[in-house]
Amino acid sequence: QLRIVESGGALVQPGGSLTLSCTASGSTLALYAMSWFRQAPGNEREGVSCISTNGRNTDVIDHLQGRFTISRDNAKNTVYLHINNLRLTDRGIYYCAARPPECGSSWWSEWEYDYWGQGTPVTVSS
Repeated sequence: QLRIVESGGALVQPGGSLTLSCTASGSTLALYAMSWFRQAPGNEREGVSCISTNGRNTDVIDHLQGRFTISRDNAKNTVYLHINNLRLTDRGIYYCAARPPECGSSWWSEWEYDYWGQGTPVTVSS
């Protein structure tokens, strides 16, 4: 049973940067494609980015490309999401999710995932 814990959420000023972490236990992270989702207050949860098991392939949802970077370190069982130039619209709870075996064409759909973390909050405010 894979267990996922997110961390790194914080209060950040607009224009700032932030790196979120997602650490897994109970199974080998390298067996799973990993994604980040986010949910702003009053909004549905949306897919942000996905990374393949070996880290060589990544995808970012179209309207977030250029500011969001996903990476992973399988030796540390950890996945990261780096966010540049934070905007007010980036606020919300950020979730990490796992699915075997790879991202696939529907990685952005939350229904594709078997395991979820509890989320970490990101607040953007001046």
